[in-house]
Amino acid sequence: MYLLAYGRLYSNKGAMTPGVTRETVDGMSLGKIEHVIDALRHERYRWSPARRVYIPKARSSTKLRPLGLPPWSDKLVGEVIRLLLEAYYEPTFSSSSHGFRPCRGCHTALRDVANTWTGTVWFVEGDIAQCFDRLDHSVMLRILGEKIHDNRFLRLVHNMLKAGYLEDWIWNATHSGSPQGGVVSPILSNIYLHKLDEYVETVLIPEYTRGRIRKPNRAFFRVWAAMQRARKRGDRTQLRELRKQLRSIPSMDTQDPGYRRLRYVRYCDDTLLGFAGPKAEAEEIKQRLAEFLRDELKLELSPEKTLITHARTRAARFLGYDITVHHNDRKITGGKRSVNGVISLDLS
Repeated sequence: MYLLAYGRLYSNKGAMTPGVTRETVDGMSLGKIEHVIDALRHERYRWSPARRVYIPKARSSTKLRPLGLPPWSDKLVGEVIRLLLEAYYEPTFSSSSHGFRPCRGCHTALRDVANTWTGTVWFVEGDIAQCFDRLDHSVMLRILGEKIHDNRFLRLVHNMLKAGYLEDWIWNATHSGSPQGGVVSPILSNIYLHKLDEYVETVLIPEYTRGRIRKPNRAFFRVWAAMQRARKRGDRTQLRELRKQLRSIPSMDTQDPGYRRLRYVRYCDDTLLGFAGPKAEAEEIKQRLAEFLRDELKLELSPEKTLITHARTRAARFLGYDITVHHNDRKITGGKRSVNGVISLDLS
């Protein structure tokens, strides 16, 4: 396991970047790895604080974000922890989660939205404020403890979370959040936010999804019946007018109280829900999402970035794309309005 972790880290660009000590991959040997294993076995291993530096944020030349640079030994132990956690938790993760996962990414999240969210009326954009800095350590350990009953392993993770960081050679404690720059941070955040996935998929989606199909729209079929009568009479002028009128009327009842659909996707700390139903219920969903995050995970939704967007008139922003729902009564393919309700992704 340790040699596998070593092989995965060795070729990384940051392998030669020192942390608070001068230790890098260049000085690692089998003897040192065995020394680390022995220290872990007897619970003598001590995590070092990460050396904090600041790097430019993506798509910004002025804003900076913090990055922690751990020593090489901590990287190695962190990678072993990551391999163990991934092997155990990855098969249990939701198919709606796409960030920091094998064979998944932005492209799979966006493809899911484009292929399965047809007919969405409202988007609920969820942005968790400072998510990775605010992951509560006690909540994290409680979640891990639900499936992992090895107290030595849990203490090792707890000590890693509490290792702190050095900035300008001054030690700072870490009371919340996952280690900045640590290889184990992505899997820990997914384990933490899997609770959110479970809540949405086992509570909200069943509650706000009902009805097999929408009821037929009576107005549509009245015009359709009139069109058939005009065809029998041979009245081409009225037939043309009725056909034009029919294109502007939905064939199904868009206000059907017995039909609801709620869909969900998450990429890291960005969530998006698509809802077919009234705005009042979309507001309820947003409120219940915020309450669950606050009460169960001790996280907060960003008020400025958590929005309810009408899918046909405004775009929801997700993973760098503007997402809308097409509506064009004039686009006819095979006798049907072929683009109505279809998801549109625009890169901007």
